[in-house]
Amino acid sequence: MRDSELEQLAAKVGRALQNAGLSLVTAESCTGGWVGEAVTAIAGSSDWFDRGFVTYSNAAKREVLGIAAATLDQFGAVSEETAREMALGALKHSRAQISVAVTGIAGPGGGSADKPVGTVCFAWANNDTALRSERHVLPGDRTEVRRQSVVIALRGIIAISSENQTARA
Repeated sequence: MRDSELEQLAAKVGRALQNAGLSLVTAESCTGGWVGEAVTAIAGSSDWFDRGFVTYSNAAKREVLGIAAATLDQFGAVSEETAREMALGALKHSRAQISVAVTGIAGPGGGSADKPVGTVCFAWANNDTALRSERHVLPGDRTEVRRQSVVIALRGIIAISSENQTARA
């Protein structure tokens, strides 16, 4: 599937990471590896993409990324708290300096009053202790929610890469 917006954003991610001398790790749930697929579609991405974790189940989030059971019990898999732990866990279990985490409810089922379908939480982290997260409620069907999530994730990587480069200058 060719998607020029995703290709352009992923290429921009690559340039930002290369300019900052950084590499990326992804931790994905509802996007199922789509962020990793977008960045590895760019030729030369092996220079700046370290690895990706697809941790769809809570067990995988705990076992692979080290998410605390208490976090999942208290806040749920779809929460900024979980996304932040995913981003930090991805950094800890990789050689990358920047991470992105995505966890959400793409639908069509699974939503609730507090977390309707389309709720997606994101986190971005770097080894310089920058950590930020966001919660979005995205419109559309399952594919549209997932695609919008990839766009948000890629834009956040560009932002944190630029912040990191500015901080080091």
